[in-house]
Amino acid sequence: MNQTATDIHRLRDTVIIGAGLTGLTTAYYLNRKGCDVEVIEQQSRTGGQIRTYHEAGFTFESGPNTGVISHPEVAELFADLSPICGLETACEASKQRLIWKGSRFHLLPSGLLSAIATPLFSTKDKLRILGEPFRAKGTNPDESIGELVQRRLGVSYLRYAVDPFISGVYAGDPMRLVTRHALPKLYQLEQTYGSFIRGGVAKSFSSRSERDRLATRKVFSTRGGLSRLVDALEQAIGNQRFSLGATETSLMPCEQGWLVRFTDADGVAHHIRCRKVITTTPAFALPALLPFVPTEQMSRISNLTYAPVMQVSVGLRHTYEKEYKAFGGLVPSCEQKPVLGILFPSACFEERTPQGGVLYSYFLGGMRHPELVKKSDAEVAEVIRTTLHEMLNYPTDVTPDLIRIFRHERAIPQYDSSSADRLTTIDALQKQYPGLVLAGNIKGGIGMADRIKQAVGIALEG
Repeated sequence: MNQTATDIHRLRDTVIIGAGLTGLTTAYYLNRKGCDVEVIEQQSRTGGQIRTYHEAGFTFESGPNTGVISHPEVAELFADLSPICGLETACEASKQRLIWKGSRFHLLPSGLLSAIATPLFSTKDKLRILGEPFRAKGTNPDESIGELVQRRLGVSYLRYAVDPFISGVYAGDPMRLVTRHALPKLYQLEQTYGSFIRGGVAKSFSSRSERDRLATRKVFSTRGGLSRLVDALEQAIGNQRFSLGATETSLMPCEQGWLVRFTDADGVAHHIRCRKVITTTPAFALPALLPFVPTEQMSRISNLTYAPVMQVSVGLRHTYEKEYKAFGGLVPSCEQKPVLGILFPSACFEERTPQGGVLYSYFLGGMRHPELVKKSDAEVAEVIRTTLHEMLNYPTDVTPDLIRIFRHERAIPQYDSSSADRLTTIDALQKQYPGLVLAGNIKGGIGMADRIKQAVGIALEG
């Protein structure tokens, strides 16, 4: 890049590429430590996939709807931000999950008696589960989630418990996702205890530290929507720490550490020299960002597959006495429905609708039906109207008061059989280039809690 009079040069200790949740949380904790940090973001706003909308009395999300307090770092972050951001945990109804089978939703069992009575699982598999503690543990480190569940629990548990769960979390195919990368806790249960049941019992009796108990597993959002969390982090970091609308961003190692180049929204070229650089971008953005990495090496990272997802927010000003007291309803792929699932945000959180209203969040597409993301707005609206009547039992003359469609062509990374090679390559690059940290959802989990935990770990390392 030719230097001109308008080029801007400066020094920073650390530069973070990407202002999603990982980048924001990392910057927040580094800034608190007194680190001279700058965050560079391609979009004109912070938050990445997280974005809350307020319209006609409805509050809805275009990206993640909720997180789970599965790591203590989540509770600690909200405690730190409490003066400017309020954590909102879901009401008791959120503990209930519905699964579609046949012609209606059924409650997912939560105890022994309901597990015996449920029509979701076959009698054969209900009896077969008694032998689960005595089955040999798997030996294939790259066994898929589907293979693991089918081997230990049976086909009906795969179809009507795990398949819809994976659709809800990854919008993926359980036969392609590798357990030790996509569901590492499940993998460790079998590897450590030899059994899901034995592992669950052992962990329920194990002692937990006071800090570990902060991980309550409760579903959470932020009062007023998840954008409030983004706003709080941005406010705490300080606007002067952000460069938004950046294009042509690239990194190069140099004698002093790293040279970061980008062009701002006004066309001015920026050159930043820094000791450390942290990328939190998706895998497909890394080749342009890291031009010094050989193509063969980069391809092992950038080939990460992302599931396409369409999210549709649907609001009704009246419930028509059809309120659902649950987190949401998931749809197994074997049921051949046009939706992956329907979440019930207004059943979980307060002030998401006008008084007396109800809010739903539909999900379509995923790895099994990527073509659905290409449907026209009119076709999507027809799917919503049809499923509103056929699946949620609203009268046929009821039409939504709000339909807002959000398409995400590359939404959720799929931790499949390429994951081990990707992680090995990431580790090798970080060792080869001191001061380079490759982060974000290319590794370490896709949930909000995973992003926060990863960011805190990076910040602690300095």
